[in-house]
Amino acid sequence: MKEHPYFPRTAAIQGYVPNAWPLPVILGAFGGLIGAFVLGWLALAAWLSSGSKPGLSRADRAAVAWFSLCGFLHLFFEGYFVLNHATLASSQSLFSQLWKEYALSDSRYMSSDPFMLCIESLTVLLWAPLSLATAALTARSSRRRGPAEQAARHLLQIVVCVGHLYGVALYYGTCGFAEHMRGEVYSRPEFMYYWVYYAGMNAPWAVVPFWLLWRSAKAIQAAFGVAERLEEGRKEK
Repeated sequence: MKEHPYFPRTAAIQGYVPNAWPLPVILGAFGGLIGAFVLGWLALAAWLSSGSKPGLSRADRAAVAWFSLCGFLHLFFEGYFVLNHATLASSQSLFSQLWKEYALSDSRYMSSDPFMLCIESLTVLLWAPLSLATAALTARSSRRRGPAEQAARHLLQIVVCVGHLYGVALYYGTCGFAEHMRGEVYSRPEFMYYWVYYAGMNAPWAVVPFWLLWRSAKAIQAAFGVAERLEEGRKEK
């Protein structure tokens, strides 16, 4: 078996080949793809909300950008893992090289770990289309502010956010359990790999959903307040 840089050192990773491209080139190409996809969705959102007053708010634009980013990562990047997990270590495609780099913080992505395959498959099938649908509904709800449109947008937003929080809790939890209960360490100890890649790159999915859930809760509270005032007005008549 060829030598590989992943932890644990005994991990069975077949056919590992070091990345052919420098890391700045890999990240630059990936960042370009993400930027083009998110900007495209923001342009679509601007078109869907055109003619509406007051139009798409800054917070809603941020939500569209977030959910389109999630959709891209879930559908294309994680989808690539699900379809090609067995050959990632030996491949030199852009996404394979990205996975080989990220796997320095979690080698389970290089060993076809059953948990990772299950959770990533569910992510691709459920959260990818639902994230993009939420981005589209967020843009449309600024133009059509009827109760049905707003309700659909916030209902879907709540579902996706809870799914993201549940997924990141399982991801951190299974890795932490393996380390503290079984002594199995999947991340290299360097600061970059553990704190920047493993902890930092997944942290947004533990933070942003809370903000979006708070916004949905405020919107639902406001809607019930309006309904209550209307009901009181009808009773007074």
